[in-house]
Amino acid sequence: MKKRIAFISEHASPLATIGGVDAGGQNVYVAELAKQLSARKYQIDIYTRWEDPSLSQIVEWFPGVRVIHIKAGPVQYIRKEDILPLMTEFRENMVGFITEQGIEYKLIHANFWMSALVAKEIREILNIPYVITFHALGKVRKMHQQEADKFPAERTDIEKLTARHADRVIAECPQDKEDLHTLYDIDEEKITIIPCGYNPTEFFPVDKAFARTLLRLEQDEFILLQLGRMVPRKGVDTVISALKHIGQLKKKVRLLIVGGETDHPDPAQCPELARLMELAMEEGVAAEVSFTGRKNRNMLKYYFSAADIFITTPWYEPFGITPLEAMACGTPVIGSDVGGIKYSVKDGDTGFLVPSRDQVELADRIRYLLQNPLLVRKMKTRAIHRVQSLFTWLKIAEMMDDLYVSVIEGLMHRVPAPVIRMDTAAGGLAYSEGI
Repeated sequence: MKKRIAFISEHASPLATIGGVDAGGQNVYVAELAKQLSARKYQIDIYTRWEDPSLSQIVEWFPGVRVIHIKAGPVQYIRKEDILPLMTEFRENMVGFITEQGIEYKLIHANFWMSALVAKEIREILNIPYVITFHALGKVRKMHQQEADKFPAERTDIEKLTARHADRVIAECPQDKEDLHTLYDIDEEKITIIPCGYNPTEFFPVDKAFARTLLRLEQDEFILLQLGRMVPRKGVDTVISALKHIGQLKKKVRLLIVGGETDHPDPAQCPELARLMELAMEEGVAAEVSFTGRKNRNMLKYYFSAADIFITTPWYEPFGITPLEAMACGTPVIGSDVGGIKYSVKDGDTGFLVPSRDQVELADRIRYLLQNPLLVRKMKTRAIHRVQSLFTWLKIAEMMDDLYVSVIEGLMHRVPAPVIRMDTAAGGLAYSEGI
């Protein structure tokens, strides 16, 4: 009999198209982890806010995995910064669904701080233990974004409260663990490091010439790739500005920027894209920059494989999945020396780490790699070996399974929870003692 686990991911559905402002690494994390765990000994239900009226409430998404849409506010997209007031309705409707269906969950895995708030309140009602992956921390975000951070002021207090009440907190890298301990005063023994991963059936090396032909890219250019969400904190502007510092090389340099709100680059639909396009003009490098728009995930391995170097220079990064995906395709990574990137990228071995927002140092590392093809080939081999050894979603799921078991078995002797049934005649929840 498979154990039933509830994931909560209030704004990041596995069904979303990756690459938009609110669809990125968390969506991938939830999707891939659920699929791997369902192949083991778990039945996974992923609860997410209902924002697409074309989708039914219950989607049988993958063998052993359901996506359950919970109504919280209007059934339409609402940016994640504005949905905290809807979380009470989310919790009420989620509890109603669980009790109506008579589902017994062994554990809740909350993803993001608002999901953690829901998990904490459900624990108080249904006595279900919960663990948290925050994916990002409000205090860290505030340090870097300051007044540009539009999340409610209550965020950090909720993070601290939910972390203290959680049965376990999952950090995605050593920096994440340190931040939880030093900024939120969470006991280090309560924090377990489990990184993000990549899917080796989805990301693997493709012949460079074939990939470039498929994508209609020039064979004789040095291609730099930046791929991800188009938001200021991702530091795409640093990559664009670095181009003017690279200097003359034997081949022409081309920067591909993949991402945005639409499949074709549309600055009217994405303010950050408009800003970056204007910056490329101002820096005098517009002829060297190609904006591709958002691409389906099944095409990303071709972009990674076509590139000579993958570049990711965010101001901060809780983990960052794209460096893993690039390395899995055999592409060296130049990344900011922050968060999860300094954990996944081995400096000098699978790529280079540079200070965030330092366009001159970035340009120096780009130039060095492009002038040393033998080193690039060595980094390609080392990058593939590193991610295959440490970061497949299968390995991550094994680690998560161990964590779940320790929580579930550690709670076997707890006082039995009250049974909660839906009393339709009374029009609400009714509580009774016993099992």
